[in-house]
Amino acid sequence: MRHNVAGRLFGRNANQRKALLRGLMSAVLEHQRIETTVAKAKETRKLVERMVTLAKRGDLHSKRLALAKLPNRELIVKLFDEIAPRFADRNGGYMRIIRTRRRVNDRAEMAVLEFVDYEEAVLGLGKDKGKEKSGKKSEAKAAKKAKPEPKAETKAEKKAPEAETSEAKAEPSAEKKTTAKKKTTAKKKATAKKKAAPAKKKEDK
Repeated sequence: MRHNVAGRLFGRNANQRKALLRGLMSAVLEHQRIETTVAKAKETRKLVERMVTLAKRGDLHSKRLALAKLPNRELIVKLFDEIAPRFADRNGGYMRIIRTRRRVNDRAEMAVLEFVDYEEAVLGLGKDKGKEKSGKKSEAKAAKKAKPEPKAETKAEKKAPEAETSEAKAEPSAEKKTTAKKKTTAKKKATAKKKAAPAKKKEDK
């Protein structure tokens, strides 16, 4: 029984297993995203993450160790120059496995094996989203800053109608005062005429 025995044999001998995993490693480093079975993806992830750790060192010894595991100079150059610098601030966990479907023939569980920053580095999707978010935030900030100006205008506008209404109220009050003065003067004149009329009648008599 294979209790607590690490690694998967895949029904192959050692040479065939090494060739299989080397082929999967080279495919991942070339395309940075592949679809395979879940078991093969888990074994390949271990090897690729070790290769990325070697590439982050960047010295001659690590290059020789990487070439011993994967004898392909073009891929090793790509690994050391392009892939490893992207993970300079990340300690492990360079790849992820996303389960997708079951294969049609044998119903084996399939998965996508890709680098964590695949969408940003290869497709360039995360950067645009970040720019859109930052643009939206800046627009919102600008809108918040621009909002107090209309408020000041509205206050001035409110003050202007209030002044107009006060002026309009003042005008009728002035008119009322003038009309009241005219009425009082007219009454005084009428009373004076009435008083003067009996005096004239007495004189005539």
